[in-house]
Amino acid sequence: MKQGLFQIIENTHLTDAVMKMRLQGDTSDITASGQFVNILLEGQFLRRPISVCDCEDGVLTLLYKIVGKGTEQMSLMQKGERLDVLSGLGNGYDLTQSGEHPLLLGGGVGVPPLYMLAKKLLAQGKKVTVVLGFNTADEVFYEEEFRALGCEVLVTTVDGSRGIKGFVTDAMKDIDYTYFYTCGPEPMLKAIYRASATSGQFSFEERMGCGFGACMGCSCKTITGYKRICKEGPVMRKEEILWQN
Repeated sequence: MKQGLFQIIENTHLTDAVMKMRLQGDTSDITASGQFVNILLEGQFLRRPISVCDCEDGVLTLLYKIVGKGTEQMSLMQKGERLDVLSGLGNGYDLTQSGEHPLLLGGGVGVPPLYMLAKKLLAQGKKVTVVLGFNTADEVFYEEEFRALGCEVLVTTVDGSRGIKGFVTDAMKDIDYTYFYTCGPEPMLKAIYRASATSGQFSFEERMGCGFGACMGCSCKTITGYKRICKEGPVMRKEEILWQN
């Protein structure tokens, strides 16, 4: 974990609710896809945890949804402003388990961390299929960015306004994959757990107090006891998760 000041070099809309922010600073502690950063905002008591979309050459890319006062405050920030950032938080995805044809499944704001993951898997020569799930066509983002990397990309929308009508599980049932990686809301993760034909890794979305394991406020029940999403997570293996109703 490292604390530092990052300068905003881009902060633009991808959709009405989703923003793309690019920051320049010391990214040396960001070593794995699936990690996150924790951002201090003026006037806000708690830092805002945001998953890392991409990290390259000292530039950090974050995609975030405007859902409350903190992210609304972020959306109004301008190029040149600086942010206090804790970086290199959480554990990331384990690429060694992927096999030759990994499947990546993202729902809404669970999509961003899969981008850096896809880049790393493609660099290893893997065939990568990505399924992006949204409610409507207006919410779709980063479809073309994944395709430009060289991924096979499928989009699902609940209302059928774009791509396959339904959920990511409706698309995954027809794909012959060797392993899966996913990030998204818990109902989606539970559905993937039930529908998956192989082992895989789940990245959990959770409201975090401290972001580095001190407060125990973001725990997940596993076969070996409770684990902290911010510290032992956010990535958990399929075999260790014990879902709670």
